[in-house]
Amino acid sequence: MSETRIDRRFKALKAEGRAAFVTYVMAGDPNYETALEIVKGLPAAGADVIEVGLPFTDPMADGPAIQKAGLRALASGTTLKKTLKLISEFRTSDDETPVVLMGYYNPIYSYGVDQFLIDAKAAGVDGLIVVDLPSEEDKELCLPARDAGLNFIRLATPTTDDKRLPKVLANSSGFLYYVSIAGTTGAAAPSPRDVANALTRIRKTTDLPIAVGFGLRTGEQAAEIAKIAEGAVVGTALVEQVALGSNDKDAVERVLGLAREISAGIRSVKKT
Repeated sequence: MSETRIDRRFKALKAEGRAAFVTYVMAGDPNYETALEIVKGLPAAGADVIEVGLPFTDPMADGPAIQKAGLRALASGTTLKKTLKLISEFRTSDDETPVVLMGYYNPIYSYGVDQFLIDAKAAGVDGLIVVDLPSEEDKELCLPARDAGLNFIRLATPTTDDKRLPKVLANSSGFLYYVSIAGTTGAAAPSPRDVANALTRIRKTTDLPIAVGFGLRTGEQAAEIAKIAEGAVVGTALVEQVALGSNDKDAVERVLGLAREISAGIRSVKKT
């Protein structure tokens, strides 16, 4: 598999001596135009990698904030096709920032895997996180995605033991997403000490960059993770800003303002 935007970005950040700021926002939340404006503004606000959530009716790994964001997106008429259109429009002004599509398998299966991979690649998607497809089902999407030149990014959790870890990593690429707490998105803040111990163990099995998410809300928390991981993922805190916005313009400003604050925290940490 040839080098992707994700590979290039993590390589560049390693040379720069800092961790990646990985942002998550929901496609179509609260509507297509506002979501596109948010995504377009994220790189200038400090995002190094953008995860775009694919709305789904039964998001089992997501906490209340992201569940509500998905419902708002679905109510505004967001589909997989429109999500890919949003990424394609983002690509007209940004050909460098990696974009990861994150969601569940059902919409992709309904769309048709082969056509989805063609359309995702054409839209400018670089990687996939599909949380309900375990490694035992790699033939469904992971291997075809790899053949299409897309990174397939796996999740590891505090309960992923040494026996399970090699299976999780088998066909992974791009980076490993370490879920820092047992639970749904946004449930609690992670303990840096627990995360550091987990990453020490995981690094014995893989050379992939590790991005840590679930529960990060502030620049200070993200900075603590930036000291020990190759990336810090922030989703719930950003998604909540959309709901807090008094109007679409305010929602955009809130999301990008928090992104700038968290980015500053991450960039304050210099790795040797």
